[in-house]
Amino acid sequence: MALTSPRRSALADQVIAQLRNQITAGEWPVGSRIPTEPELVEQLGVARNTVREAVRALAHNGLLDIRQGSGTYVVATSELAGVMHRRFADADPRHIAELRSTLESSAARLAALRRTDRDMRQLDTLMARREETWSAGDAEAFVAADATLHLAVVAAAHNDVLTELYADLNDLLRDYLRGDVGTDLRPEVYMDHGRLVEAIRAGDAETAAAEAASHAMNCLRERA
Repeated sequence: MALTSPRRSALADQVIAQLRNQITAGEWPVGSRIPTEPELVEQLGVARNTVREAVRALAHNGLLDIRQGSGTYVVATSELAGVMHRRFADADPRHIAELRSTLESSAARLAALRRTDRDMRQLDTLMARREETWSAGDAEAFVAADATLHLAVVAAAHNDVLTELYADLNDLLRDYLRGDVGTDLRPEVYMDHGRLVEAIRAGDAETAAAEAASHAMNCLRERA
């Protein structure tokens, strides 16, 4: 007799979709702990087993990490990002830095040639946010602001494939940045991104590429 795929209940699928939407919409950011199982049961109005099945499914897909005694945490914003996170979590930091350098320098070069006025307004806003979080001494907020700025630089290249690839790697890269920054914002780990943004504004592709490439490698030297 031929094997057939078992069907998950429609209710469980709906819960999975709701939880995934919370993650992809940024309501539950990467690194955050999601509500507890009893809280989800109350909020969703479904049985505990349905919630448990949904959480386990998202953990299997790489979006959530179930940590016994601690809770369940968001580790990726999409299934592909989850695969990337698991596949390269233990990669050589030098290789990660070289990948960042390659992708970000190529994106910055294109951004300098293709950026729009709207892109520049977005970069200026994110630069200001990055400075604010640094001044406030909030390490986790700074990591989020810095990662968002880098993603905006890539988006300003107006290459959809490059942007999607970088977005899928962004959760992994954010983990490495979190390790570089640590829990305390020390002056020696600060890197000025103003020259990068100004090079993009000026249409100086070579300077933008060089600035972007140097940031990832400087992070690696901080780890040494």
